Amino acid sequence: MFSSINRSSSRLFGIVGIVTIYFALASLLLLSFGGFVRPFQQPFVTTRTTTKEMMATTAVRMNSATTFLDTVSNAASEALGKEIQLTPTTGGGYATGGGGATTGAVLDPKTDTKYFIKSARNGYDMLRAEYEGVKAMADTHTIRVPTPIAFGTHESTSQSFALFEYLEFCNGGSKGQYDLGVALAKMHRTTGRSPNEEKPFGFHVDNTIGATFQPNLPWHKDWADFWDEHRLGHMLRLTNNAGGCSNEQIAALRQKTRELLSSSSSSSSSRGGDPIVASIVHGDLWGGNKGFCKDPATGEVLPTIFDPAAYYGDREVDVAMTYLFGGFNGDFYDGYNSEWPLSKGHEQRRTVYNLYHILNHDVLFGGGYIRQARGMIEQILSY
Repeated sequence: MFSSINRSSSRLFGIVGIVTIYFALASLLLLSFGGFVRPFQQPFVTTRTTTKEMMATTAVRMNSATTFLDTVSNAASEALGKEIQLTPTTGGGYATGGGGATTGAVLDPKTDTKYFIKSARNGYDMLRAEYEGVKAMADTHTIRVPTPIAFGTHESTSQSFALFEYLEFCNGGSKGQYDLGVALAKMHRTTGRSPNEEKPFGFHVDNTIGATFQPNLPWHKDWADFWDEHRLGHMLRLTNNAGGCSNEQIAALRQKTRELLSSSSSSSSSRGGDPIVASIVHGDLWGGNKGFCKDPATGEVLPTIFDPAAYYGDREVDVAMTYLFGGFNGDFYDGYNSEWPLSKGHEQRRTVYNLYHILNHDVLFGGGYIRQARGMIEQILSY
């Protein structure tokens, strides 16, 4: 999809194709075999009840053996406050995401309403984290996301799921990229959303970046500490110090990274006095995780983002990643800066933040990414 990388994950909303057939067949198998539950063991799912004001955690215990789609239907019914009976359908953009989950669409024939569904065997923690990330972005009321509806597990098959609002995608038009930049900046600028006031950097659950575990806990008070422990340090451990860098070079890299990310740094890359705000960030904002959809009520074309690896951190991590793999043009950056201009020194911090993703691509795909990472390390040390 990109000129600079053969990215294997389109994750939440890919291309409708062969995997559509796979998902339908898999659903039929679950419909056929999902009802066999061990005696005295009832499926238990955790869902979120969605209202205009709030989403409250609800426990739903089924009173009889159910199929996979029955379990999803019951969870959706509880969350939406009305009876939902889901069946497989086409048009969902089925794909296998980098986290190992299958995505597609299901239909409630009674209301002719489609929903996006993402499912994975033994994938409860991953899908719950994705649900929570989309919910955190939705709670800002700034940028369009597929409204999260429910998540849970069909116990007898260990098939977990997350259910989302279905969006009709379209072309962004001449203003799409600019509007996307504005909306993203508005999401980042919605402050005071971190549930941890004393230590605002992190997230209340760990999640994944592609198929790679991404730690967000424990929370941190200092952004540079968070990045050193949960992002840079984590990837250095997974890549054997970026393919064997010396201990001295790694120590120098981590020290320089701390200097570049500190708001009190006196180096030339200082933010010019701008504070580091704990914004909700998408966390995996490559071109495949953004799009445009039509508002069903007004027909207005709206920018949308999805499939996050969300947490509370420096807003620049999202903007930095848009430079990696294409899909964003100058209008996007003009729109972003018109709403909330980037701080002084963001060009150097961009290299710091994108090193994390390139190291992760070495973990996921191997190939030449470690050489690219080593070059970025040399660049960071030269600042």
